[in-house]
Amino acid sequence: MYRETFPHFMIKEIFEQPDAVRDTAMSRIDQDTGRVKLEGVHLTAKDLAEIRKIRIAASGTSRHAGIAGRYMIQELACIPVDVEHASEFEYGNPITGPDELTIVITQSGETADTLGALRLAKARKSHTLAITNVLESTIAREADAFIYTNAGPEISIASTKAFGAQLTALFLLAVYLGELRGTLSEKQSKYWISELLAMPDKIRHVLSRDPECSNIAERFYQKEDFLFIARGVHFPIALDGALKMKETSYIHAEGYPAGEIKHGPYALIDEKLPVVAIVTRDTNDEASVLRSERTLINCKEVKQHGGHVIAIATEGDREIEEFAHDIVYVPPAPELLSPLLEIVPLQLLAYHVAVRRGVDVDRPRNLVKSVMTE
Repeated sequence: MYRETFPHFMIKEIFEQPDAVRDTAMSRIDQDTGRVKLEGVHLTAKDLAEIRKIRIAASGTSRHAGIAGRYMIQELACIPVDVEHASEFEYGNPITGPDELTIVITQSGETADTLGALRLAKARKSHTLAITNVLESTIAREADAFIYTNAGPEISIASTKAFGAQLTALFLLAVYLGELRGTLSEKQSKYWISELLAMPDKIRHVLSRDPECSNIAERFYQKEDFLFIARGVHFPIALDGALKMKETSYIHAEGYPAGEIKHGPYALIDEKLPVVAIVTRDTNDEASVLRSERTLINCKEVKQHGGHVIAIATEGDREIEEFAHDIVYVPPAPELLSPLLEIVPLQLLAYHVAVRRGVDVDRPRNLVKSVMTE
């Protein structure tokens, strides 16, 4: 049925993100109170209220979701969070205990490295929580509690809608922890939930920019390198934009914190290098505006050195026009929720570049959907 509308699973799944975000959110929101509900198996609200530290272990796109989740949890629940590669978790000799929570994130629920991290954390007495898209998966059965992302089956190897659902699940968890720990008032909690529930329509609006992303891809699909830059909660979106580009089109792409490009990557910038910059801003948030202005300075300098700037910016922002060659606008959103919008044009750009390069978009070479061996 999907081939009547979409030529590949990847683009179909990109366009399914509004439903994935909506279904993930609605399944965890109490319709009577408007507050987040989180049922645990062997993990109680009291356990979560007493958590002093969180570790997130994941791989690939799921790890990028975890990095964004760190910003969400630290801001809304005031709990320190570390994010690690699942494949490196055991080598760091993690010191965990009953006042810590280990969150493992995996679309399939069967990723070998992530399962290994879960089992080590449990052996060292940490509470555990899994975020997965497969209800009866091994990781969902073995964790103390799990959040099921209602993204539906994801066929394309490059994860798209599952990523949006993971971001949604992590945001819900951040709000829930904030409620439990008293760092969010009831009014604040309801505000954040209402903003989350507005995201599916905003994502649909971003999807209407698909022709713009296709046009940009037409001009850059023959490039061999891309650089993606951003700051704060937007940095993991730059990371995932780069990952989507490299895994679908075989173009070398790197994600970098915008403030770090002077520490090496500037040497790469010339007229051959497209630089994708995330410069969205929440005009109601002074820190967000400052972060955006600093990234604008980076864009200006990239342009001065001959680089071509492709910007993801907030609708109504005219300042970016001076510093970018191409701009894809997304609707205004609170800082912590804007990643749900920013990732969409990056996914679309990677898809259209890969199609023009003749790559098997749904089945890139050497890759599998679920890495079940180390």
